[in-house]
Amino acid sequence: MLYCIAMYLGRIGFLRPLAIVWLIVLAVAVVGCPSKTIRYSAEHERLLRIDQALESLRSAYERKDRSGFHSMLLPLDQLNELKRQVEMDFEAFPAISLEFTTERVVIEKDDIDVFIHWQGTWKRDANDMGLRQRGHARLQWVGTHSILLRGAQGDLPFGMKTKQMLSESPSPPTQLR
Repeated sequence: MLYCIAMYLGRIGFLRPLAIVWLIVLAVAVVGCPSKTIRYSAEHERLLRIDQALESLRSAYERKDRSGFHSMLLPLDQLNELKRQVEMDFEAFPAISLEFTTERVVIEKDDIDVFIHWQGTWKRDANDMGLRQRGHARLQWVGTHSILLRGAQGDLPFGMKTKQMLSESPSPPTQLR
């Protein structure tokens, strides 16, 4: 079609290289601008829900939102220790700052493993330098539309009060002579 237009323009004396270039640019612009919208697949939407669940868990812990944190967990007995550790952190540290970096996500049917690197600061008061820690953990989630935590392994950011108590060395006993 473009060739036919160029031939017609050549007959009427309008054949110039600049005119042909403009015709080509116009044709490419008309053909190259699709009006079709991009649609994400169901897997992509699920990944976004997983990311949102991870951020909700982190944010609830950082804000010390007990009900928000507990709403992200499946009601399993194996998570009772995690809940207890989180409660101890909430009572011991008025200020918590926590960051998650997702290293890898593995999805097998309804089971989701999210491997994270975390770092954070736990402060007892405003003047406290804070307890700085970092580590790696595996958070096990379940679900397709509603993503809930069903387990956690590794060096978790939750339970920092217990970790602090274990790392503090007891004072050596004094010996009488």
